[in-house]
Amino acid sequence: MEIIPENLTWKDSYKLYTGSILPRPIALVSTISKGGIPNLAPFSNFCGVCPWPFMVAFAPIIRPEDGTKKDTTRNIEETGQFVVNIVTEDIVTKVNETSIEFAPDIDEFQETGLTPIPSSKVMPYRVKESPIQMECVLENMLAFGEGAGSSNLVIGRVVKMHIEDALYKDGKIDLANLKPVGRLSGDYYAKLSGLFTLKSPQRC
Repeated sequence: MEIIPENLTWKDSYKLYTGSILPRPIALVSTISKGGIPNLAPFSNFCGVCPWPFMVAFAPIIRPEDGTKKDTTRNIEETGQFVVNIVTEDIVTKVNETSIEFAPDIDEFQETGLTPIPSSKVMPYRVKESPIQMECVLENMLAFGEGAGSSNLVIGRVVKMHIEDALYKDGKIDLANLKPVGRLSGDYYAKLSGLFTLKSPQRC
């Protein structure tokens, strides 16, 4: 099968995109509007960019119905700040509820029962139930495409991390106890199970 994505509708392209690039880590992004209304939204277009400086990125898709930006994108444009909260098995059900398109004046913390706690270097709240929280300032925002299926790439510099004590061992994250969740396609998610290791090959 040979497919040229540009020849597809955005929906058909999206199906191949989400069905091929997986599993994808999920960033539960918390922001705050210039009017002080907290916002929560999950994004599986999420990845690391650079360890030094520590930078992460996620890509909110433009609303296909009317071509407008999501609340998360607008809030970051206005404040230049956000928090990435890592999603685990324990909170994934509530995180899924934050994907509902609430009105901009609705506080998703209240709607989902997740607990807001103050950040120390940025304005948006952290999610207490998330065991790893990254306070970020906007480094850059790039726009790709136009209309349905297009997105904005948000690149943030991590200025402070909060890690649950039990997960931080010898400067590393305890993966088995973290229990992160990955996004697949459709209604499918993936748990981290059946861990295996491969040593990096050494050159002779």
